[in-house]
Amino acid sequence: MNSPQASDLRERRSAESARRCAAGFRVDARLGALVPGFDQPFFLAGLAGYSDHAMRHTARRLGAPFCVTEAILDHHLLTSPKIRAAERAGPGDWPLSGQVIGSDPAEMGRAAAVLVEMGFSVVDVNLACPSKLVKRRERGGNLLSRPARAIEILRAVRTAVPSEVPCSVKLRRGWDDSAEMADAFEEIFEAAGSLGYVWTTVHSRTVAQRYRGLGSWSWLADLVRRHPERLIFGSGDVETAEDIFSMLELCGVHAVAVARGAIANPWIFRQAHELLTGSEPTMPPLAEQGDVLLEQFELRARLLGEHRASILMRKQSIHLAETHPERDALRHAFIEANGAADWRQVIAQFFR
Repeated sequence: MNSPQASDLRERRSAESARRCAAGFRVDARLGALVPGFDQPFFLAGLAGYSDHAMRHTARRLGAPFCVTEAILDHHLLTSPKIRAAERAGPGDWPLSGQVIGSDPAEMGRAAAVLVEMGFSVVDVNLACPSKLVKRRERGGNLLSRPARAIEILRAVRTAVPSEVPCSVKLRRGWDDSAEMADAFEEIFEAAGSLGYVWTTVHSRTVAQRYRGLGSWSWLADLVRRHPERLIFGSGDVETAEDIFSMLELCGVHAVAVARGAIANPWIFRQAHELLTGSEPTMPPLAEQGDVLLEQFELRARLLGEHRASILMRKQSIHLAETHPERDALRHAFIEANGAADWRQVIAQFFR
């Protein structure tokens, strides 16, 4: 069975143990060999609606060595110059993995070839996102219940991408916790390795869980134990820099994808570097938080216009407001802000 144990490895996390792990940690040399510049055991995951150029720019400036785009629909890559322009790497946004999602093997192969033409360092296939069915077509994590189709897609993408460009795949631990879906996961996981996918990022929740509940670190540790020859990256329930090293220590993964933990705290990457050097992780002063918010707004406004940038900023900023001394007033101000003048006023009022 794929079911998580009643007592999960997550419960053994401790700041002290994480610090010890960080102090002695050695990065697997295969990461930098596959992707020059990927020299730390953590990175910014692809986050639907969040990990655009602005978020990636901030994450890199604060210490993320590698980033993944949000999942880009194969059809959009093939038909929309606007989407391709928006997803293209900007100055300093490197190395970068382009993540593609879709349901048709042939179309996924063509879309992957477009990502190569755009110059991405890695092509990543999303078989994890718990997206809804579209016109009865399954994609993302839904394909974990259809291993034959998932493997067709993996084969089509790897065939379309030149051998010198690495391909990777993002999975969840299964569609659900049934024995049938456990077998389906193993079939897809084994096929990815056989087809030459250089690493697999595995989210420790099931697709059926979506974003609810907790993942199973015990299950993830067992996967790594059973496949010592494979590069496996972990994802799920990573909210702090200490969690990064707890997952590395307890699960044995080779790197950690930081997802929702980076929305409210992009400083998580700087804090992880501090742990690696034996320092205490520090939180930024309010003024620095305001600077980052303004930087992200201006980057998004330059690409999308002030109104669209304001809409995107609200989602991320409301998360950051949770730790602010004037949380409720700040949340309201974020919701009301619409345009550069409003954002500058909010930042001046609450972050100076």
